[in-house]
Amino acid sequence: MITTAAILGFGRFGAALAERLREAGVNVRAFDPAVTPPEDFAAPSACDAVRDVELVILAVPVSALHDVLDEIRSSLIPGQIVIDVASVKSGPSAILESTLGTDIPWVATHPLFGPISLARGERPVQVVVCPNLQHPNAVETINEFFWEAGFDPVSLDPEEHDREMAATHALAFFIAKGFLDADIQLQSEYAPPSVWGMRRMLESVRADAGQLYATLQLDNPYSAQARRRLLNALTQADHILRSAASTTRSSGADSSLNIPAAPSELSSPLLDKARDGIDEIDRELVALLARRAQLSRRAGRVKAEIGHGVRDPQREASLLEERRAMAQKLGLDADAVEEVFQSILCLSRDSQSKDLKRIP
Repeated sequence: MITTAAILGFGRFGAALAERLREAGVNVRAFDPAVTPPEDFAAPSACDAVRDVELVILAVPVSALHDVLDEIRSSLIPGQIVIDVASVKSGPSAILESTLGTDIPWVATHPLFGPISLARGERPVQVVVCPNLQHPNAVETINEFFWEAGFDPVSLDPEEHDREMAATHALAFFIAKGFLDADIQLQSEYAPPSVWGMRRMLESVRADAGQLYATLQLDNPYSAQARRRLLNALTQADHILRSAASTTRSSGADSSLNIPAAPSELSSPLLDKARDGIDEIDRELVALLARRAQLSRRAGRVKAEIGHGVRDPQREASLLEERRAMAQKLGLDADAVEEVFQSILCLSRDSQSKDLKRIP
């Protein structure tokens, strides 16, 4: 696991990430020319911060990314990995590639959370890790790093990421900006539950915004199109309501005045991609169980030849204890993992017994 990291940029997000990584056992150094990090994090300069660390995290505005990379380039060595945490990916990926290329391993990432999410202990806390054909080993290392630090890494290409964020992250901030500029706070004590989610969105945006709003709207090449689509729909909805208010409505239902019902199951490309990954792992697990059963049958025949029964309580107890230790090392529930292996052992015993009955 990566144990040393430098964070360049110690704004609200950089500071929150530094604390989280410190809690995960990572030795973090930080530098920000505009903010002085606490003494136990502070490095005297950006070059001092990145010297001799395994991971360099660029938590700076997209507009500053190129200049920061130019500043630290001569201090970087091939054994390090450089990542950015910008909320857009196509532009930063191009900057990382043009500055570091194949010489210094780099990975474009986007933590899908902010300081408030970390403070609330919300789960899951996902991190987009973009594929990089130039540095596949670095991508694997960063996936493992985030996983071991308590995050859930997901894979998205930079362009795919930006389309997703334009239709979600950027629009949420755009809507929130409209509410806040109109001084619509949604803070009434009489607000119904349907408003609470929007109120929470406004709170999160106000805590996370700053430079982020401009980044989401101006640096994401797909945000303008998403905004136009939303504004056109709202303009049309307003037109329909104005027309309805000026006419006498019939008793029949007017579908143009209804809000469409929610689909039976909420979905998104991120969710679909996660489920596809789960399905692929499940297929691998079933194939591994088949291989295990084959080896188990082979062991059963050997036990029969030497006069041992199918069940070996001492071996099973030792196996379960080892599997519990493996689970604890990986942060899994040891009791749950033991239940899984109890079922696997039952499957193995059943497979051995049926196999032995078929042997003449």
